[in-house]
Amino acid sequence: MSKAIRIFSLRVAAAGTVALTLTTLTPNEVGAQSGQDELLARAAAVELNTDYEAPPGDPIWHHTAGFAKTLCSAVFVTGLNPEFAAENVGFFSAPSEQRRHVTDIEIDRDLRQISLTLPDGVVRTAKFNGDHGCVALPIGEDDVFFDPVEIASSLPDPSTEPWPMGDVLPNTPLPDEIDHDRLAQALDAAFDPSGMTAALVITHKGRIIGERYGDGVTMHTPLESWSMGKSLTATLMGVLIQQGVYELYQPAPVPEWQEPGDPRQEIRIADILRMSSGLRFRGVSDPDLDPALGYPDHLYVYTGTVNSFEWAATRPQQWPPNTIGRYRNSDPVLTNYLVRLGVEGRGDEYLSFPQRELFDRIGARGFVLETDPYGNYLLQGYELAPARDWARLGNLYLQDGVWNGERILPEGYTAFVSTLAPAWEADGRPIYGGFFWINGTGTFPVPRDAYYMSGAGGQTTLIIPSHDLVVVRQGHYGGARAGGRALREALAHLMEAVPAS
Repeated sequence: MSKAIRIFSLRVAAAGTVALTLTTLTPNEVGAQSGQDELLARAAAVELNTDYEAPPGDPIWHHTAGFAKTLCSAVFVTGLNPEFAAENVGFFSAPSEQRRHVTDIEIDRDLRQISLTLPDGVVRTAKFNGDHGCVALPIGEDDVFFDPVEIASSLPDPSTEPWPMGDVLPNTPLPDEIDHDRLAQALDAAFDPSGMTAALVITHKGRIIGERYGDGVTMHTPLESWSMGKSLTATLMGVLIQQGVYELYQPAPVPEWQEPGDPRQEIRIADILRMSSGLRFRGVSDPDLDPALGYPDHLYVYTGTVNSFEWAATRPQQWPPNTIGRYRNSDPVLTNYLVRLGVEGRGDEYLSFPQRELFDRIGARGFVLETDPYGNYLLQGYELAPARDWARLGNLYLQDGVWNGERILPEGYTAFVSTLAPAWEADGRPIYGGFFWINGTGTFPVPRDAYYMSGAGGQTTLIIPSHDLVVVRQGHYGGARAGGRALREALAHLMEAVPAS
């Protein structure tokens, strides 16, 4: 039987008094604390002597900009009821406890914009910007600083095309090896009402074998997807590598790093994709996050209404590259910066690049990719898409980057994104690859070789190569905790329903 461990600690108060604290820890908690201490000690041993500059501005202004953008997208892109959205959608860049500071919400359906007023009189506005979804505007501005473009798919009507290039499903029975009762149990489990699941799509060997949607949601509804966009970012970089614009292990050609002697010139594209660039950029999941240091950079590149590419590119180095793994938005923002530089550097139009060079090639018509006010895609998490389109993207990886016989991603790229990143392995955290999460600690009740796209609020695209499965689950943020439990229960049934290939 395990025994609890009691730890006494002394604290000397500012006035000179001494306080004695008793903390009781289980052996597992002691082990976790020891691992945390080792992780922090390893980072401290290689940390560089550079300064940290916190994002400027009042944090409540930033939180409210995030709330305005989230609400705008929910109403004008997804089509949700504003009251429901304000209570249940997008807490990541606009925490629920911060929303209470808003004194007035103005929804202008003619202009398709939402304005939120704070007690100090500051108004944060987000407006619908055509095919670019919604964008939060700087204080006092009424429009973006770039010319939007029309992003139209070149594909035919999906109702006339068979899946996966269209929406027409085959009218043939499912294979005999699939247990239909267990599959039905999986679908039922995923839709526990408390989980607020909005969409579930399951494909086996590329074929949809299970699909269900919540109230008011259809196969075409663009739903909040959050950090699943990081995996989309990896895909766009993969497209450019396959097209010869970049090489995976080349030094990242970020213009701001090209002064002689700049240590950031040692950062490779692969290091950035592995969340191990080493930039000094505070993430909300940093193990040593200190709230006293101000608003985190991780959120600022969503809500600061600045040129987010420029902010990330001008952060100094904290650690040598490929040494310390941290989940920070600096790295997907920089990758999207490189995508823009690569596309425009060869004379192509940037904003339509994802649809033209990726989505049209895999049958995806419903992605809505959102920008900062300067026209930079914020695909670290500001994108919405229907579940079927995420399933298409997942199947591109299940098929090793090949679609209908055409190689879209470089040979070996799927293995790269799904292999444990060296810096994360050094920390004893077998959970991260190349902008994809890895099931190395059994987060999901599926084989450990599975890997997945993951977004705040329980957004998941899970790729299970051993069973030829892709599972997409999207839900409203308010049900995230219960929705996660429901998904794990659904996956347990699915593993019984579909045998290993």
